[in-house]
Amino acid sequence: MKLVNIYLIEDNEDLLFTYECLLNVNGMEVIEKALDGEEAIHKYINLIDKPDLILLDYRMPKKNGLEIMNEILKISNNAKIILISADPEIEKKALENGAKRFLKKPISGEKLINEIKIQLGTV
Repeated sequence: MKLVNIYLIEDNEDLLFTYECLLNVNGMEVIEKALDGEEAIHKYINLIDKPDLILLDYRMPKKNGLEIMNEILKISNNAKIILISADPEIEKKALENGAKRFLKKPISGEKLINEIKIQLGTV
């Protein structure tokens, strides 16, 4: 069975590590990580094999999650992106601009994994 490939974009290194461990334990592979908006776009452009799903934080240095999402969708209009934020006011804009799902922080590991599986059709 093919591992699910995830791209993590999160500026909080502790949370990035937590997400990565959670994903790995659930049979998913983190193929790339980025800590700021410019790095996120640069790394996405250079990925030969694009991820099955992108977990994207909204509040990021250099570019916010919506700006990152818009640039990624210009490159791959079918990219599956889950935008995560503590700010519920971002939800409508995120979904209107192409996010497959919006999740409000804090989010339990179980809910995060379930949402990823729903987006990938593996539930």
